Amino acid sequence: MSDSSALKVFRRPPQADGPGRGRSVVLVHGSMDRATSFTRLASKLPDWTVISYDRRGYAGSSDTGPPESFDEQVEDLLEVLDDEPAVTFGHSFGGDVVLAVASRHPDLIPSALVWEPPQPWLAWWPSHTAAAGAGADLPPDERAEWFMRRMVGDRIWDRLPSSTRAQRRAEGGTLEAEMSSLRDGAVFDPTRVRIPVLVGRGGRSHTHQRRGARELAAALPGGELVEIAEAEHGAHLSHPNELATLLRRAADLA
Repeated sequence: MSDSSALKVFRRPPQADGPGRGRSVVLVHGSMDRATSFTRLASKLPDWTVISYDRRGYAGSSDTGPPESFDEQVEDLLEVLDDEPAVTFGHSFGGDVVLAVASRHPDLIPSALVWEPPQPWLAWWPSHTAAAGAGADLPPDERAEWFMRRMVGDRIWDRLPSSTRAQRRAEGGTLEAEMSSLRDGAVFDPTRVRIPVLVGRGGRSHTHQRRGARELAAALPGGELVEIAEAEHGAHLSHPNELATLLRRAADLA
């Protein structure tokens, strides 16, 4: 395993008293993202301890990537958990990481919420998605820009500061390594995830994301499909209140 001590980890203690005081949540971001994208969500859990981190190869953890294998992602999350059980939220690729850890270490993740994790190993998964290899013919920096434009739209991308665009393009090698790791085969076995898992999807998400969430919830022994009707893939940015409610529910299931 590469040195994960250099991972940038953020730990926010409770900011207020409330029924959630004493609870902890670990937030795991998706591809081409970073821990700061959870700022709005964390603010909706003021009585919780909130832990997030820049995954290997991104933002404050850029010097630790690109990852050499998916197992490094698992080891990094184990390092962040540090033998302290916590409800865990995984967005997109982060959901794959959370489920992989839960299948191997259910004692550390008593319950989880995952949001539309990509599953390109499924026979029907569409080839036009990045997880299935779309954009792999581009140089890493161009693929990173292609991915970001698809995620946030051309208008928002073009309005980003040049330094931000340069940093995101520099993360193309990490994106390529992550997408490649998902094409090597299933990174988790849903039948081995024995904890309660809420599988979230957006009412406005793409068809394959919605189908993937539905089938995943059905395959997990403790899975339950939940939906935010007005949300798309980036629900942690657009609907933090609703996600916080789902995290409280996940904690109650534990």
